Amino acid sequence: MRKVILNLAVSLDGFIEGPNGEYDWCLADQDYGMDAFFARTDTIFIGRKSFELIRNDAGMFPVKHIYVFSDTLVPEPGENINVISSANFETAVAAIMEAEGGDIWLFGGAELVTLFVNKRLVSELLLAIHPLLLGEGKPLFQQIKDRVTLTLIDQKAYDTGLLQVRYELNPWFDPEKIPFLG
Repeated sequence: MRKVILNLAVSLDGFIEGPNGEYDWCLADQDYGMDAFFARTDTIFIGRKSFELIRNDAGMFPVKHIYVFSDTLVPEPGENINVISSANFETAVAAIMEAEGGDIWLFGGAELVTLFVNKRLVSELLLAIHPLLLGEGKPLFQQIKDRVTLTLIDQKAYDTGLLQVRYELNPWFDPEKIPFLG
């Protein structure tokens, strides 16, 4: 089964966006391991709000498949995306996870991250912790229902102060939480 990897930038105080939805605080002066990540990733899962923020730059993600989770989004002509609605969430996600392919990048937003974590569909967290405090904004984790234990599997500190941490969720697979996969 393919891995679903939550890979996001986060401030040291746990925010993924500033108070006005901005992410101009994200360091972009070097690769920060993204080339290696993209080498093993061929699919992205993204929520509608996050997709609309990057819609004009969606081609910057070197992935074959873009799945947008929305009940309202209508693809523009020629747009190479697949829309997954809440009505077919479980069936679609199960089919994608069981299909051949590389890792799946769970990009966001916060509501989609919550849904995937609560359903125990996330295999790993790959967080780029930026050396700043935003004070307010959109928190990465909201309304997580149950305790989630993590095992640190890698870490790397960069000269800019960015700390990249990689955790495995334990246990990531719980048939009680994902009845459609059991």
